[in-house]
Amino acid sequence: MFLGDEEESTMLIRRPLWQARMTAAALLACIFMIFGLMVPAHAEVTAPPKAAAAALVRPNDMNSGALLFPSREPGYFVEAPRLGTDVSIDVSGPIARVKVTQRFENPSAGWVEGTYVFPLPDDSAVDSLRMQIGDRFIEGQIKPREEARQIYEQAKQDGKKTALLEQQRPNIFTNQVANIGPKETVVVQIEYQQSVHQSGGEFSLRFPMVVAPRYNPAPIVQTVDFNGNAGFAVPRDPVENRDKIEAPVLDPRENARINPVSLTVDLKAGFPLGEVKAPFHDVTITQDGEQNRKIALKADSVPADRDFELTWKAVAGQTPSAGLFKEVRDGKTYLLAFVTPPSAPDTAAKPAAREVVFVIDNSGSMSGPSIEQARQSLALAISRLGGNDRFNVIRFDDTMTDFFKGLVPATGDNREKAIAYVRGLTADGGTEMLPALKAALRDQGPKAPDALRQVVFLTDGAIGNEAQLFDEISRNRGDARVFTVGIGSAPNSHFMSKAAEFGRGTFTHIGSEQQVAERMGELFNKLENPVMTDMAASFEGSTALEITPNPMPDLYAGEPVTLTAEMAGDNPTGKLQIIGKSGNQPWRVEMDIANAASGKGISKLRARRKIDDIEASAYQANTPEATDREIEKVAMAHHLVSRMTSLVAVDVTPSRPAGEPLASTKLPLNLPEGWDFEKVMGGAERQVTPDTNADTGPDQAAIVNPAEPEMAELAAVQMMAPAPTPAAASILAKTAAGVTLPQTATPADRRIMMGLLMLGFVAMASACMAFWRRSIKDVLQAEGKRRGY
Repeated sequence: MFLGDEEESTMLIRRPLWQARMTAAALLACIFMIFGLMVPAHAEVTAPPKAAAAALVRPNDMNSGALLFPSREPGYFVEAPRLGTDVSIDVSGPIARVKVTQRFENPSAGWVEGTYVFPLPDDSAVDSLRMQIGDRFIEGQIKPREEARQIYEQAKQDGKKTALLEQQRPNIFTNQVANIGPKETVVVQIEYQQSVHQSGGEFSLRFPMVVAPRYNPAPIVQTVDFNGNAGFAVPRDPVENRDKIEAPVLDPRENARINPVSLTVDLKAGFPLGEVKAPFHDVTITQDGEQNRKIALKADSVPADRDFELTWKAVAGQTPSAGLFKEVRDGKTYLLAFVTPPSAPDTAAKPAAREVVFVIDNSGSMSGPSIEQARQSLALAISRLGGNDRFNVIRFDDTMTDFFKGLVPATGDNREKAIAYVRGLTADGGTEMLPALKAALRDQGPKAPDALRQVVFLTDGAIGNEAQLFDEISRNRGDARVFTVGIGSAPNSHFMSKAAEFGRGTFTHIGSEQQVAERMGELFNKLENPVMTDMAASFEGSTALEITPNPMPDLYAGEPVTLTAEMAGDNPTGKLQIIGKSGNQPWRVEMDIANAASGKGISKLRARRKIDDIEASAYQANTPEATDREIEKVAMAHHLVSRMTSLVAVDVTPSRPAGEPLASTKLPLNLPEGWDFEKVMGGAERQVTPDTNADTGPDQAAIVNPAEPEMAELAAVQMMAPAPTPAAASILAKTAAGVTLPQTATPADRRIMMGLLMLGFVAMASACMAFWRRSIKDVLQAEGKRRGY
């Protein structure tokens, strides 16, 4: 069928008009699709879930700074609990009794459970937990660990207020408090015993305030089961309870310090006091007689970001060289004794040659003042080496370098090379400590006859796989002795002291650059002087049921012998005898038990030390079940928190109404003073993420600053802390709690789809415009042809 010229021109006009109408309809449909996606998304953000409305908040609703954890409802958050701590320390002679009061405040309108990860001294005997609700106090009960956990979980489910205190490491504990009501404060009080440390005539105690972020190596495969015809790798996690020792960490560059601590010390030394000082905090010291002092922080409180240390000395010429104390409990007598042996006599004998392996940690957690302290300390140690000595330097982060590839003579040239190398070290990367330790213990060749092999380890100990390292030291130490030097404001004292104990060495702490010369001088004195070996204790005229530590460690210059003993009866007689050998010279001391002074808490200290002995023996035994049972038996008998026992307190009256949701969060921690957040949390070290389980959704945290509404989807926190500076109050653009902040409070998949549709819309619109222009041109040409132009 053929068309006439007029009909063909009409079709040429109608076709582009019809195509243009279809294109416009497609564009209109695309617009409606985008609008349809936007409306549900907006509704999802603004419509609160009815069941959880009381517990959840939106950033725009906040009228003051607060730390928010996201919930399972998009756009809604859970406001984290706040914490304040009061510490009261009573020192009586060689024993300290410490009371720690933690106030958990719920600032939100919902019901919450808070988990606080906190440190205590590694030798602390924790024996008391009390939960205060209004005017009532609820005493915690000691239970086997799993039973205590079940009691806590059931009480939490029943809506009862409950608290659970667990040990995750000898120096790391967690306190969980459930069913804290809206705007309510629950007070939890913990008490423990601690022995006073002595070295070189100086007495000291430490109260740790913050758990530093730990580098936790990934699980490795250690064994393979080939039973049958199939082999299966059995993974063993080198970090016990890794999720329990982690907590969100705030960036000090962007946040005010949190978790304020007030602290007082009532010091009754038992001898005339000379110098008393707190090297890391400003304090006021009030004299109360020649033997007593009262110490308090100058400020009402300080942020929990570094350890508190107190040291004291006797007046000149009156430093005690021995002490004997006793406590009678349940028909038994518990003794605590210390004796400082006399200095080794000067002899003309040539000092023994030393073979010293220096191991320095230059991982990210050592950045800032810590690496400078470590460099100074190691350079000083190398310069002290003698011409008959041999040495090597090993450095590690997540890699390792054996500088000399073995021991070399301590010539002037080698010492200069080593010092130059050490001074050039920078801190970065992870903390893979095990390979460096293996190299120091296994790869330095045989020990020369009559030489002393010593391994000096400089680190902050910020690792979670302590058990692996203890096992390596106990199995492969050989004739070497391991000395640890703890660096920084919050070292892992459990690892440092226990590694030195397994290594038959000592632990030295350096908390500031001002302490480098003094503390390293003390260490040199120990390294260069003969040890007191073959130590043993016994009783004459009486029988001891047990003596701890067993076996007794070797001693170095200025260190006292410290032991505890359990004896039958409430009035034993006889003498305590301690013997040893300094070089080839025998040494012996006797103390009459009848002269022992009364002391409180000695039985719990002895039980704590017995548990330590049992734990130590586990590295040589292959009977973990028997070890666990023995630890549980001792801890239950003395009402102590341990790896196998916990304290749990439960209010009998339910407080959370049935059906009300419960949000669970971990309380955030400060980064230790002097640490570099970017080096530790920015990827170089393992990032720590908050635990927001139960009804709280993903492991992310947000910060809100109500002063900046345009950025109100993010969050800022000031938790019982001083007012932030203007810079700190500004909204965070980076990480607030060791995790990446959420960039939006809306569903990502819907936003992605909207974005793709909008891109398609733009492309279609551009194509339509071009097509429309061409269509209009075709219409004009057809009309011109029809009219004969």
